[in-house]
Order: sequence, then structure tokens, then C-alpha cells
Amino acid sequence: MSQPARGRVLLALTRQDVDYWGQLLGKDREVTTERAWPADPSIDYALVWKHKPGVLAGLPNLKLVISMGAGVDHVFADPELPDVPILRVVAENLTTHMTEYVVWRVMDHHRQGMAYRVQQAGKVWEEHGQQTAACVHVGIMGLGHLGRAAAKALVALGFRVNGWTRTPAAAEGVDTFHGEAGLKDFLAATDILVVLLPHTPATEGIIDYDLLSGLRRDNALGGAVLINAGRGMLQKEAGILRALDDGTLKEASLDVFEEEPLPAQSPLWSHPRVFVTPHAAATSDPEHLVPLMLEQIARFERGEALDNLVDRKAGY
Repeated sequence: MSQPARGRVLLALTRQDVDYWGQLLGKDREVTTERAWPADPSIDYALVWKHKPGVLAGLPNLKLVISMGAGVDHVFADPELPDVPILRVVAENLTTHMTEYVVWRVMDHHRQGMAYRVQQAGKVWEEHGQQTAACVHVGIMGLGHLGRAAAKALVALGFRVNGWTRTPAAAEGVDTFHGEAGLKDFLAATDILVVLLPHTPATEGIIDYDLLSGLRRDNALGGAVLINAGRGMLQKEAGILRALDDGTLKEASLDVFEEEPLPAQSPLWSHPRVFVTPHAAATSDPEHLVPLMLEQIARFERGEALDNLVDRKAGY
């Protein structure tokens, strides 16, 4: 039997399926799990998802941290994070899941899904007028890998797609805006706002009442719509509820929240114009992600360039 490759791995994650991740990784590497702490100080690599703060600080041999997802805000939440390179995982199946979620929610709002579900509950037979996709402008905040993939799918369905980024960016078939100067015009040209931004100090709380007030309400949908599948800390839920209640927003689909799990007392659960999913837009599949992470470790050991290296200054 072949021996595991050199370079020991710490698996530090908040997941129920930690054993399965460990089994897959253990075929190639010697693995220690966070619950076996204190870990051997000879650990070389840490694969993390919402790890306990301080867990990585006692690893003097640590060379690389890999986030087990596209987001890295949970990594930077550790005040004792060692000064080593950080990678995030960009996997095609994660991208596919997110694109499916965005298309699903855009189409549901576009085709009056909430109104028809209410009618079904009341046994009401009434047809609503329906516009074509070309009459609806979808604005995507964040044109990274996930945002560009979602934009491509929406353009193919005939939607008019806008994109907003902090710095100039381009995507085929997308009208792009950037920076503070471009945000007002972006919002004014958007009927359905899709949020796929990373969580950084600059984006925390960006989805508030004032921002939502800039969306176009006089449109083919009969009002503005919010879809957030990015990060919960991007939004201020009090502002979203206010916007829903005074007509600034027609509807919202939320997959992420300021506090997760979403507390039972949150009014979002029962709001008639809010669709809630439990941070399930794009779930991590270890069978797809483990090979990608192991390949990055192998590249590191060969001295090769790494994919999806995080910019610590930008926070993503």
C-alpha cells in the first residue's frame, strides 16, 4: 500500500460530515481533525470552514490555509490568523449550484411565483399579465467567478443584465458600472438586484434601506426585488423589512442572514413576500472539492503558482 504524501493536514470545520471529509483527504494525506486538538505542531496545511479562533495560531509549521468554499470572511474572523497564504476554493459544481439558484429565484420573481402560491392556497383562479425576460433588468453586485456565470445564464434567457463592481470589470453581454460613482446609476437601472459580493469591511451592511431605495420600482414586475445569495453580513435586515413594508421592495429571496441559523423569532420567516432558504444556494460537495484542494497543496509543494490566492488587503 502506498504511503500518504508528505505534508500533514489539519481539518478544522464546523460541519456534521467532518468524518467523510477526513476519509477522502486521508487517502492522500495524514489528517488531523480539529476535535482532536491540540493538533500536532508539525501540521503543514489547514483546510478550514468557520474554524474556532486561535486554532491555527499554535501551528509553527503551517504553510497554507485553504477555505473550503468561495468565501473567506470566516477565515479573517480569526484574530490570531497566522501570516501564511490563503486560498479559496472555486469549483465548477459550486458555480453550477449558485447559477441554478440565481436563475431559479430570478425566474420565480419574474413569473409571479409568490402571487400564484398565495392564489393556490386560497383556491383563486386568476391569470396575471406576463412580460418577457427582455423587459426585466437584473443587476448583479459582484462579477467574480460566480457573478459572471450567473450573468451568462441570465443573458442566455433574454434578461437585460447589469453588473456592479468596486473596480472596473467586464462581462460579455453585461452593462457594467463600478465604484461609488457608478452605484446610483446601476441601481436606477435595476429591477431585480442579485447580491454576490464577498464580505469585507468595505461591503459589510451595504444592502441597507438607502441602497434599496435606489432600485427602479416603476418596472415590468410592479416593483423592485432583492436576491441575496452572497453573505449575510452584507445586509441590514431591519432595512430590508422596512423596504418591504413601505413598498420600496416588492419581494425578496434571502439565502444568507446576519445571524445563522436564522432565529425562530425573526419576522423574515413569516413575511408574506420573503422567500427563505437556509444558506443552501451552493453547498460544498467533498467529492468535488477535496481533489481541488489536494491539487493546490501538491502545486505548493512543487513550487508552482496557486489558483484563487486571496488578497489579504482586499479581503477576498
